[in-house]
Amino acid sequence: MSSRLESVLDRRAIVDRRDLGERIAALGGDADTRRSAAAALLREALDAGRAEIARRLADKPWQGSETAAAYAFLADQILRVAYHHVTTDLYPNANPTAGERIALIAVGGYGRGEMALYSDVDIALVTPWKPTPWAEQVIEALLYLLWDLGLKIGHSVRSVDDMIRVAAGDHTVRTAILESRFLWGDEALYDQAIARFWKEVVAGNAADFVREKLEEREARHKRMGDSRYVVEPNVKEGKGGLRDLHTLFWIGKYAYRVRSVAELVEQKLLSRSELRRFQRAERFLWAVRCHLHIVAGRAEDRLTFDYQREIAGRMHYADRPGKSPVERFMRHYFLHAKTVGDLTGLFLAHLDETFARRGMRFLIPSIRRRPGRLEGFVLDRGRLALPSDDFLQADPVRLIQMFALADRHEIEIHPQAMRAAGHDARLIDQAVRDDPRANALFLDVLTSPRDPQAVLRWMNEAGVFGRFVPDFGRVVAQMQFDMYHHYTVDEHTLRAVGLLARIEAGELVEDHPLSSVLIHQIASRRVLYVAVLLHDIAKGRGGDHSVLGAEVAMQLCPRLGLDEAETETVAWLVRWHLLASATAFKRDLADPKTIADFAAQVKSPERLKLLTILTVVDIRAVGPGVWNGWKRQLLHSLYEAAEEVLLLGHKQRGRRERVEAIQRDLGERLGWDDETRAAFAARFADSYWLAEPMPVLEQNAALVAAVAADPEGATPFQAGVMAERGATLFTIHAPDRRGLFYRVAAAISLAGANVIDARIHTSADGMALDNFLLQDSEGQPFADPHQMRRLEASVRAALAGEEPAHDRLAAKPLPIARSGAFRIRPAVFVDNKASNRYTVVEVNARDRPALLSGLARALREGEARLHSAHIATYGERAVDVFYLTDRAGAKIEEADAIEALRQRLLDAAAYAPAEGAAVS
Repeated sequence: MSSRLESVLDRRAIVDRRDLGERIAALGGDADTRRSAAAALLREALDAGRAEIARRLADKPWQGSETAAAYAFLADQILRVAYHHVTTDLYPNANPTAGERIALIAVGGYGRGEMALYSDVDIALVTPWKPTPWAEQVIEALLYLLWDLGLKIGHSVRSVDDMIRVAAGDHTVRTAILESRFLWGDEALYDQAIARFWKEVVAGNAADFVREKLEEREARHKRMGDSRYVVEPNVKEGKGGLRDLHTLFWIGKYAYRVRSVAELVEQKLLSRSELRRFQRAERFLWAVRCHLHIVAGRAEDRLTFDYQREIAGRMHYADRPGKSPVERFMRHYFLHAKTVGDLTGLFLAHLDETFARRGMRFLIPSIRRRPGRLEGFVLDRGRLALPSDDFLQADPVRLIQMFALADRHEIEIHPQAMRAAGHDARLIDQAVRDDPRANALFLDVLTSPRDPQAVLRWMNEAGVFGRFVPDFGRVVAQMQFDMYHHYTVDEHTLRAVGLLARIEAGELVEDHPLSSVLIHQIASRRVLYVAVLLHDIAKGRGGDHSVLGAEVAMQLCPRLGLDEAETETVAWLVRWHLLASATAFKRDLADPKTIADFAAQVKSPERLKLLTILTVVDIRAVGPGVWNGWKRQLLHSLYEAAEEVLLLGHKQRGRRERVEAIQRDLGERLGWDDETRAAFAARFADSYWLAEPMPVLEQNAALVAAVAADPEGATPFQAGVMAERGATLFTIHAPDRRGLFYRVAAAISLAGANVIDARIHTSADGMALDNFLLQDSEGQPFADPHQMRRLEASVRAALAGEEPAHDRLAAKPLPIARSGAFRIRPAVFVDNKASNRYTVVEVNARDRPALLSGLARALREGEARLHSAHIATYGERAVDVFYLTDRAGAKIEEADAIEALRQRLLDAAAYAPAEGAAVS
């Protein structure tokens, strides 16, 4: 029996094979009757065994390896009884010929002795030569019986020659046989087949197999997101998951003939402490996978948000200050995934070293030149190595120096040196943290003009980073339970540093033209790099991470060698790192007070530059698809408006002069004479001219002219993709009437579009001119022809006064799948100080279909007049901001009116359709 299966205790409580076999053997009746009755007994035993395993897991929810082995043991017994029933009862053969032999073999993960509830049962049925008629009958009957039990059987039927031939040409089959295990049938035939496999397939091909497995691993990581810190990881296939552990064992078994992971220690591929870490990670990951299959009720390996909370409860995680049970659970998950990554890196580097001696390198060092001064370190095959085992212990500052040298000379670190760093990281105490040499070296790495992200990642993987900067250690593997952040806090931070370096190197000019210019104009680049490192350093502490992070910066920056002015600037940037995005995405940039308040907080052009760049890398490092042209345009507009205030002051360019300049520019572009320009300009208030960029003004002017020329026949809307904004501009020009915005917003939602921004204007002659920016469910411009036709039909009905079909709105799926897993209490904030002319209302709620139209309906019922709307989504959370007046055009200032408005919006935000509707 496999050593893994030997860990299964009280086996007969799971299944008693002898008793089950005797009960099946005692069945009477014809063959069909016996077959059906046997299937019923096997199914009963299978269900009872699974229930017993699930009960054990519920009692001891951390026993992952034991549970995986128990499922494999249960499958073994069921298959053995089934095989015995088929070969002795249904198709008995008292005197089999030499060709009438069958070996039933477990292969793949099942062969390894590990399974989750709904894992495939992978088997091979091997015969000496081409299957005889008797063998074909047995195999067919066995497979049908197993399928009747509901087992997902992966099977192959091959002669020994065929098995060897296929294994030699297909590394997937080779891997499956590598982990084979005899189950039942002719054991001598199995021994013969496996002996030939090792002699004819494996011998002399280790290098090819290793290379194939590394290529397969790399492709799998790219397919799964290429980070072990994605917040919805795949427990089996993802980076840092079970498949990476399996790859270690496969390679070790193929190259060194080890029979268990423990034997990797004897081959010096793992130390005993690393073996214990391997086994802890494996046990945890198997526990998660087994819980996941039970909770999902199917073969599910992706740990999505809707499962994370339930599994955290099943594994008995509890609340802690600043961290929910699910966040604590996922932090442990990512720490184990980090362990897998660390061990994989060490293992493969050692393997590379072994094959390098044979002249076959798998990992090519990135050395550009032979470094001159290594300050006591040495080079070993082009990699930075230690001259002696106690070299780091003699001066722990060398733990930082090693990474600084690797960065400076652009060389890799030898695996033995990385292993020593991981072991000796505990030597980093307060004395080392306070050592000026260590801090200068760390700052050199952080602000490196080469690739600081890569070297900081090495430091993090070795545990050196978290020991040297304990505040960073607190956010290693720290996740936020939401659908906006794609990575853990430490991974997000390292990616932000990497993006900053790429912007400085001029690699992202097309994506970030403004930042690519500003980064070469700032006074202190190290202020910016330190601020990026620290901007999320205080997450997970239970308070405002911006405020707490600023406190960390005030303590840490002097230690790193920053002077008083630099420290103050870093602390300010950390404290206000969300200010620019909050202003750009949630406020009306055409409102003078928005810009004035923002500029008053920023105070200097230098801070404005630093904050703009920090905001860009922070947003882009959140995850793929979060940054887009629309956000770039808004931040650029905010920067230009704030820069004007900070450099020239409020009175240097008057509002009226700016409006007139825009009107003249539009008139010149469209070839208007003075009279036409003046007539059009008189239609709209100054806020319209300041709110809309020139391309929008041109499109608006064309629509207004078309409707004015033919009020009855002209199409009262138009659409056009605005690539620079990453969205479709959809403009409506129609007679203004009460509830128009509400009906149009509902029509847009019914057509499947998402509103990311809306500007509502009313002309002097009572016509509404509303500009909507629309995206599809993938965050791309809403431009599919079929969808556009649906949008036009819906909007025509809305303009005709037709009430929205609320049942259809409620039945639409959530904007983001699985967002129902999140509990967001709606909140409404009313601010009469943010604007001189308007009451600004911010609504926070879980995003759902028709949220915007529901809020607009509440505003209509509350007699509020809407002037602009700004819609932002952060994963599952929607933040909708409205600029309002009362019906007379004044701010809403009476306490009773404010409270009534707030309550209506709260009710609309919290609205849930009747039970059974497909919306939260």
